[in-house]
Amino acid sequence: MSGDAQRVERASEMLRSKLGAETTTALILGSGLGGLADHVADAITIPYRAIPGFPPSSIPGHAARFVAGTLGAKKVIVASGRYHLYEGHSLDTVALPTRVLHACGVRTLFVSNAAGGINRTLRAGDLMIIEDHLNLMSGTPLAGPPREGESRFPDMSAPYDASLIRELREAALECGIAIKSGVYAALVGPAYETPAEIRMLDKLGADAVGMSTVPEVLAARALGMRVAGVSCITNVAAGLSSTPLSHAEVLETTSRVAASFEKLVTAFVRRIG
Repeated sequence: MSGDAQRVERASEMLRSKLGAETTTALILGSGLGGLADHVADAITIPYRAIPGFPPSSIPGHAARFVAGTLGAKKVIVASGRYHLYEGHSLDTVALPTRVLHACGVRTLFVSNAAGGINRTLRAGDLMIIEDHLNLMSGTPLAGPPREGESRFPDMSAPYDASLIRELREAALECGIAIKSGVYAALVGPAYETPAEIRMLDKLGADAVGMSTVPEVLAARALGMRVAGVSCITNVAAGLSSTPLSHAEVLETTSRVAASFEKLVTAFVRRIG
């Protein structure tokens, strides 16, 4: 068994011992969106630092904890915070929470992130359903020796499940929330993109850009998990506004739209059960 497989096994054994019954739905929350975890009822909280093989997280806006309990009358596990390549972590570490969640019985994964808007119809505060993505991170957590239980060549013709996308749209309609949809491009970061890079991404078909999510989705799809995702558009991308980009702006915007995001995701979880 590889070192990474051993990390997954040890961490999942600990989580299962703490959480008890298997949970089939999990949520990974991006920068500034972790407040949803505070709405989980009958919560059991496990900090990442308490889990074997989980390194500390260093990014503001990421609480770095699992919260298990009930949301929208359904059992869920919430990963409040994630790992990023730009922190110096490997792709295996970035995908570690996803693989551990699968080992704990999760088969449906909801991912979220903060992103810059490239499509000129997107404004700060918009919520965008991720319909497809561009992996521009120069790597994949699927590289290396084949992992037990993972498809060696996963089909990525529909990385985001069509039926879950329909449920997201229905949840938005139910909640009276205007929702957009588009393609998410993932770059390593941590520097924000230059105006020239944004023009390139626009030509490649990206509607929004960020520094996460895609490695988790790749691992999830290799494991056969169904995936849905939402980007919170926190700013318009470089070159489309005269305002300098900053992480403080990201957190300010996610704080402003947190109530709508939390309402949408709760309704979505209630629908998919």
